Amino acid sequence: MSTNSNNKYQSPNQRAWQRFFKNKPAIFGLGWILLCIVIALLGYLIAPDGTPNVNDQVPDIALKHPGFSTQILKVRKNRITENQNILTTMIYGKSNPDRMIPINSFEFVGDSIMVEEYAGVNPETNELNIGDVESFHLADVVFPIEPNNSMFEYDGGNVAFNNIEGELQRTSLPILEQTIRKDFLIKKSYLLGTDLYGRDLFSRLLLGVRISLLVGLIAVGISLTIGLFMGALAGYFGGRVDDFIMLIINTVWSIPTLLLVFAIVLAMGRGIGIIFLAVGLTMWVDVARIVRGQVMSLKEIQFIEAAQSMGFRTFRIISKHILPNILGPVMVIAAANFAMAILIEAGLSYLGFGIKPPTPSWGTMLNENYGYALSGKPFLALIPALAIMSLVLAFNLVGNGFRDAIDVKSNH
Repeated sequence: MSTNSNNKYQSPNQRAWQRFFKNKPAIFGLGWILLCIVIALLGYLIAPDGTPNVNDQVPDIALKHPGFSTQILKVRKNRITENQNILTTMIYGKSNPDRMIPINSFEFVGDSIMVEEYAGVNPETNELNIGDVESFHLADVVFPIEPNNSMFEYDGGNVAFNNIEGELQRTSLPILEQTIRKDFLIKKSYLLGTDLYGRDLFSRLLLGVRISLLVGLIAVGISLTIGLFMGALAGYFGGRVDDFIMLIINTVWSIPTLLLVFAIVLAMGRGIGIIFLAVGLTMWVDVARIVRGQVMSLKEIQFIEAAQSMGFRTFRIISKHILPNILGPVMVIAAANFAMAILIEAGLSYLGFGIKPPTPSWGTMLNENYGYALSGKPFLALIPALAIMSLVLAFNLVGNGFRDAIDVKSNH
């Protein structure tokens, strides 16, 4: 007699995951989180501005609106650029070997390129303002040369010069001009505009997700480690152990979260690691209270009493028999704490107590740009605010999905 595969036995965890994957809002939130994780991992490899801390400043194009584009002349900086492997670049970024000069127009004159620098747009006529005219030697645009190097032409248009390493190089002016037209004159667009310092907002937004995810991950890791330990001890042993741990929990609980974080940050400094630690140390009480209640109810069940009668050690009973059975509620509180950690870090950075500039952080972007919200450039503050809102919402949707999946009564 054949048995339908749908009638096969499924564990409670398998049924819970099935219910979770049928929850469309939760799947949407999970998809958005996974996309943010991919962006955070790739980091500088996909950001238009791949410099360390996304801090390539072009003051001439500060506070430009989303979609702004201009012609750029890239002029090679006169310094040695170290080679990096792709992994190092992905994690730390890579210094821009070129100086970015926004221009209105250019003209090749002999051995030089004459450019009219970008000077903004006349709001009345919507025409480009007349900018300063600057001249660059063609070889100085393409190659890093020695400072104060004397260049000279020979053999009908060829040029010789010493590079930054002191080596003599020779090339022709036609080749230099062709190279500049192809590689050093570019049209650059800024999808989300630029900030006060002329930095690409889109790139800073992409790299800012790293801080949000890292603070959430580390804070949740710390809160789970402490909360599981303290909650399990209180719930399993009860009595004086429970009273002592609950005293600690209630004491920490009574201190407003931001005040506690401020105290830790002011006492230990404003380093990134300190911020992560401070946020994590303020969130473990939620985990401990949930775990304590779950352990107190589970330890009276027969299979726990059977394990105790067989002489199993306390650590084994808690780790092998109790904690796996409270995984669902822990996942729900972990998702909620992840969202809360993102908000706390953003709030700290917004108030000036969080991540130090120029490290890209959504909260720092809010702190730098909130003053423009009422001055005709609201996008500078709205962009990081919407990013924070979307990621927090995604974790809340996932947390709600976990809650509904493990709530058997609501699924009958």
